[in-house]
Amino acid sequence: MPVVNRFQLTEEPEPAFPKGVPWVRYHGIYKDLHINLVWPGKDSNLGVDSVGTVSASLVTYAAIQALQPDLIINAGTAGGFKAKGSSIGDVYLVSDVAFHDRRIPIPVFDLYGVGLRQAYSTPNLRKDLNLKIGKLSTGDSLDMSTQDEATIIANDASVKDMEGAAVAYVADLLKVPVIFVKAVTDIVDGDKPTAEEFLQNLAAVTAALDQAVAQVVDFINGKSLSEL
Repeated sequence: MPVVNRFQLTEEPEPAFPKGVPWVRYHGIYKDLHINLVWPGKDSNLGVDSVGTVSASLVTYAAIQALQPDLIINAGTAGGFKAKGSSIGDVYLVSDVAFHDRRIPIPVFDLYGVGLRQAYSTPNLRKDLNLKIGKLSTGDSLDMSTQDEATIIANDASVKDMEGAAVAYVADLLKVPVIFVKAVTDIVDGDKPTAEEFLQNLAAVTAALDQAVAQVVDFINGKSLSEL
C-alpha cells in the first residue's frame, strides 16, 4: 500500500483477470510511465495473504497476458543472511534467482529443479542507486530445513523469499524482462525465530522497500530498456 499511495494508483474494479480470483490490480500514470501494481490478494478460504510460488506463478502469467508489460519489477520482503553481510532493512537489487526446495536428484533434472535464472541486466541502475547486489533463493517455506540450507549455500544466496524464482520462470517463459527489489525483514541465520522477527520488522522494512521502489521507478522513467 505505501507504493500504491506514493504513485497515487487506483484499484481497478473491472477485472483484467478471470472471474472469482482474489488477485488485485492497481494502476495509474506516473511521469512517462503506466504503472500496474498487481498482488495475489487474500486466500478465499483462510483470509491470509496468498504467498508462495504457485500463486506468484499464476498471477505473473495472468498479468503478462492481460497487461503486456515492458518490464516487471518483483518487489517484496525477504530473509537475509548475516554470513553474506545482510542486515535488517537492507534492500537488494537481485542479480540471479534460483529455487532451494525442488530436489530432483537425476542428472539434468537436478539443474531444472534449481531453475537458475538471471535478472534483467541493469548496469546503470546498479551504478546509480545505493542498493546491495546479491543472489536470491526461493522456496515455499518460511523456515529453513537443513536440506534447504545446503542448497541456499550452494546457490550463493544473500536473501531468500517465497516468490522470486517462480516470477523469473514465468517471465523467462514469456520473454518479459524482470528485475527484483528485495528488502530484508529477518536474519535467517540469526538468533531470533524467523516468524517473530519478520512480523516485528515488517512495517519499518516495508517503508524502506517503498523508498527503494520509488528510486527504481524514477530511474526507469524516460529510459529505454537498453539504458537501464
